Amino acid sequence: MTSPALPGDPIPSDDREAAVLEAAALGFPAALSDLGALVRIPGMAWPAFDQTQLERSSEAVAALASATGVFDEVRILRAAVPGTDEVGQPAVLATRAARNGKPTILLYAHHDVQPPGDDALWQTPPFEPTVRDGRLYGRGAADDKAGIMAHVASIRAVTEVLGDDLELGIAMFIEGEEEYGSRSFAQFLSDNKDALRADAIVVADSGNWDSTTPGLTVSLRGNARFTVRVRTLDHASHSGMFGGAVPDAMMATVTMLATLWNADGSVAVEGMTERDAPTPDYSEETLRDEAGLLPGTSPIGDGTILSRIWNKPSVTVIGIDATSVAAASNTLLPEVTVVISARVAPGQSGEDAYAALEAHLRAHAPFGAELTFSDVDLGNGFLVDTSGWAVALTREAMRDGYGVAPIDLGVGGSIPFIADLVREFPQAQILVTGVEDPHSHAHSPNESLHLDTFRHAVATEALLLARMNDIVI
Repeated sequence: MTSPALPGDPIPSDDREAAVLEAAALGFPAALSDLGALVRIPGMAWPAFDQTQLERSSEAVAALASATGVFDEVRILRAAVPGTDEVGQPAVLATRAARNGKPTILLYAHHDVQPPGDDALWQTPPFEPTVRDGRLYGRGAADDKAGIMAHVASIRAVTEVLGDDLELGIAMFIEGEEEYGSRSFAQFLSDNKDALRADAIVVADSGNWDSTTPGLTVSLRGNARFTVRVRTLDHASHSGMFGGAVPDAMMATVTMLATLWNADGSVAVEGMTERDAPTPDYSEETLRDEAGLLPGTSPIGDGTILSRIWNKPSVTVIGIDATSVAAASNTLLPEVTVVISARVAPGQSGEDAYAALEAHLRAHAPFGAELTFSDVDLGNGFLVDTSGWAVALTREAMRDGYGVAPIDLGVGGSIPFIADLVREFPQAQILVTGVEDPHSHAHSPNESLHLDTFRHAVATEALLLARMNDIVI
C-alpha cells in the first residue's frame, strides 16, 4: 500500500505533469484575455507609424513577465542598429538564473506586428480582437503575440505547480522589430550575451502542419531582397512620336523580369541552388485550399509541391514604382523601379543567391538598359540538427500536448536572425515552434489564431518546461 504524500513531499512525476496540464487548461481563459489586450496595441516598427505604440507594447509584455513572479530581472532594452546612428525598437529581456545544475532555456517571440493594410479587406477591425468560429481574429493574434502568450501562460502553469521546485533557468527575449528586419538583433545578442546564453532556444514564430497536428520546423529558406532601378531614357517622351523605335523602361523591365522564370514558373536563375530532401504527402487540393488559388489558376514549378515551397528557390516581384493607372498618359517611361524578394533554398547563403540574381539581371537587361541595385537585404536559411536531447524532449511534449505525433516541417519563409543565434550560441539547441496553422493568414487581412491550436501549444510548452526542470546538465 502506498503511503499518502505529506506536505512538502515531492509530487510524483506523472501526477506533476497532470497537474501542469490542468493548470495550463485552467489558465487558458486568462491567457486568451491577455492576448486580446496585446492585440489591441498597434505596435508597428516602421517609422511611418506611431512609435509610442511599440513602447506601450513592450511595457505590456514586461508587465506580464514581471507578474509571473519567476524572473530575477525584467528589463526593456534597445540596441544600436549597426552602421547607422539609430537605435532599434524596444525589446523585453526577462531572466532567471538556473539552480542546482539545471539547464537554461531561452524563449523568443516578437511583439511588433505587420501593418494591417487595407482596413476594408478586414471583416472586423484589425486591432479589435474578435472570436469567430473557433478563431481569434486580429493583427498579431497569430504572428506573433500568441507566441508571447504561449511563453507566459506555460510559465504560469509550471510555476503554479512546481513553486520553489522550479529550478530551471529561463530567459525570455521578446523582440520589437522582427517584422521590420530585426535590424538591431545581432547587436542586441552581443550586448546581452551572458543574459541570453542558454542550453536550448525556443523560437515561437513558425507554424504547424494543420490546426490539430503540431510541427517542429527543421528547415527554413533564406532570403535575398533588393531594389533595382531600370533606366532607358534621360527624360520622358511622347509614345506616339517615338514608340516603336525607343525602348521605354517598362518594356525593358517586363522583358527582363520574364527571364527569371521558366515556362512552368520555376526559377531560371543559374547559380540558385536546390536542396534534395524528402517531403510529406501534400495534395494540390490542399494547396488550393490553404493558399486561396483561384479555380482556373494552376500551381507553378516542378517536383513535389512541398519541395517547391521548402527546398527550392522562389523569386517574387513585390513592388513596382511606375505611373499609376489613374495618372496614365501616352508617355514612354524613362525609368521603373522594382523590389524583388527571393527565397533561397536551405544550404545556400543569401549572399551567393543575391550574386546569382544580380548577375542574371545584368546579363538579361534588354536594349542596353541601365540597372542600379540598392537596399540589399540578405538572410541565410536554417537546417536543424535533430539529434539533440532538446529536440527529442520537444517532440515528446508536442505529442502529449496535442495528443498527436508532430511532423518535422520545412518552411518556405525565412527567419534570418536564427543565423545570428547560431553564430552567437553555437552550443545551444534551437527549436523552431509556433502557434500558426495554414489558415492563420499571417501578414494578410483577417489574420487569425485557431484557439485549440493555441490551447495545445500552451500545454506543450508547459510540459517541455516541466520536463526540462527534471534534467541536470
